[in-house]
Amino acid sequence: MEHIRMPKVENVRLLDRVSSRKAALGTLYLTATHVIFVENASETRKETWVLHSQISSIEKQATTATGCPLLIRCKNFQVIQLIIPQERDCHDVYISLIRLARPVRYEELYCFSFNPKLDKEEREQGWKLVDLNEEYNRMGIPNDYWQISDVNRDYGVCDSYPTEVYVPKSATAHIIVGSSKFRSRRRFPALSYYCKDNNASICRSSQPLSGFSARCLEDEQMLQAIRKANPGSDFLYVVDTRPKLNAMANRAAGKGYENEDNYSNIKFQFIGIENIHVMRNSLQKMLEVCELKSPSMSDFLWGLENSGWLKHIKAIMDAGIFIAKAVAEEGVSVLVHCSDGWDRTAQVCSVASLLLDPYYRTMKGFMVLIEKDWISFGHKFNHRIQERTYSLWAHLWKNRADYLNPLYRSNHSQTQGTLYPQMAPCNFLYKFWSGMYNRFEKGLHPRQSVTDYLMAVKEETQQLEEELEVLGERLANLQKMQLNDNKIQSKQQDRSKQLGLSASTNSLANTPQEYSSDLKSFPSRSPSQGDEDSALILTQDNLKSSDPDLSANSDQESGVEDLSCRSPSGGGCLPSEDSGKDSDEAVCLAV
Repeated sequence: MEHIRMPKVENVRLLDRVSSRKAALGTLYLTATHVIFVENASETRKETWVLHSQISSIEKQATTATGCPLLIRCKNFQVIQLIIPQERDCHDVYISLIRLARPVRYEELYCFSFNPKLDKEEREQGWKLVDLNEEYNRMGIPNDYWQISDVNRDYGVCDSYPTEVYVPKSATAHIIVGSSKFRSRRRFPALSYYCKDNNASICRSSQPLSGFSARCLEDEQMLQAIRKANPGSDFLYVVDTRPKLNAMANRAAGKGYENEDNYSNIKFQFIGIENIHVMRNSLQKMLEVCELKSPSMSDFLWGLENSGWLKHIKAIMDAGIFIAKAVAEEGVSVLVHCSDGWDRTAQVCSVASLLLDPYYRTMKGFMVLIEKDWISFGHKFNHRIQERTYSLWAHLWKNRADYLNPLYRSNHSQTQGTLYPQMAPCNFLYKFWSGMYNRFEKGLHPRQSVTDYLMAVKEETQQLEEELEVLGERLANLQKMQLNDNKIQSKQQDRSKQLGLSASTNSLANTPQEYSSDLKSFPSRSPSQGDEDSALILTQDNLKSSDPDLSANSDQESGVEDLSCRSPSGGGCLPSEDSGKDSDEAVCLAV
């Protein structure tokens, strides 16, 4: 609170940068953790909260006749433009926010003052929600090739690595420590992802301190241990995510990349992802394009292309796809690094893991992925005291219904197996994420919200699935009826053959009386005996007294005309005495 010069300013206007609607008039509050703007309109009293640590930049603009403008850009792409009546008040707010948005001690971070009023047990449960040992067990680790090592206990080897790391079984503590001394910030190669189907792995590290000619026997042994942990492959990919010129320039500073002459059985691959400074500059240019007022199509497309943002996104995707294919298709292990191994390396390893493993495309799996590849391999754990803070995962998991993708289907082809995104440039041009970068721009409305759109698509998909199910049942019934008709036709053909064979063995009947006598002497059984092959043989007298429309009515009940009951000679199909029980039991008589 001692850094706040002006805790409250009245008659402040909040501008909508896109629309021409009247600015909202309200009161600006500065607290120890947030900037809060409250509109004066009694019917809404809308509040806008901005966390100090979310502020990316603050710009105090030239004073005008209406007041002094203050532009606040946030890390979540929200842009707030305030008009403060007095220049002195604006200056005090500006100086206060500059200090509040740039903490100098870890204890000044909001997470140390945040208190959701949970007891000790609830807080501990929140931290235990994501267990990385369980995650490696899910991958099948430890096993005959990989083991857990406590060589980094108390962060004695690398202060930005977790205390427990997974390394090849043949990598001794001596090899690990020696490798760490030869790597930038002592970030030695460690396991990130393991494919238990083919023993291929993704490991990560920082760049070696090779310079132009330096080498380290322990580091070379470390890479060979990673290669040998995959008996199905005789070489190891080493992926340097930097542009080759950047990596070569680092050699002049005593760093660089692995020399294939010193590291046997490796294949080196440069990707060409720019460093974090170029990325930030590109992002800023892209956001400036989003802030243009009424830009023409050519201005927008030129600005987007000039920012280089989509090119950077494509480079990261290309790297992730290359690693995923190496693991899934070639069965080759990969070591990934950039300069220090925590920016581009984390991005590439995460993308490759998402493409390889469907588990990371679930909510719990995505939380595990962030914990594994970003937090555990990025932050200094000795500066993160758990007894004083709360885990975000518990909150997200409790409210997971608000974050779930309504279109996700666990049995869908895109949620199973390895994904292979289409990397044609046209796919990136039309994937500009306006819903992300412009989501705070009320002036771009009216537009359908993402949630409403997804729910509408989900409802339509559900209706189509229900209709598909109904059609599937109808198709199954028709196929069943067709099968029954085929069986009846086959039985009738068999009986016709039997009748013809019996007639040929008897003497030829010269008179109707003799023919009738032959029919009466033919053996038959009643269908009530349970034999589906039985049939009722009708005499001419029975034929005269029967109703010729009975068989037609039987066809109408099934909805399909039973054409298979028509004999080739033009005879009809007559029902038996028990036709009400089983319409399939009928006899076809030849004329």
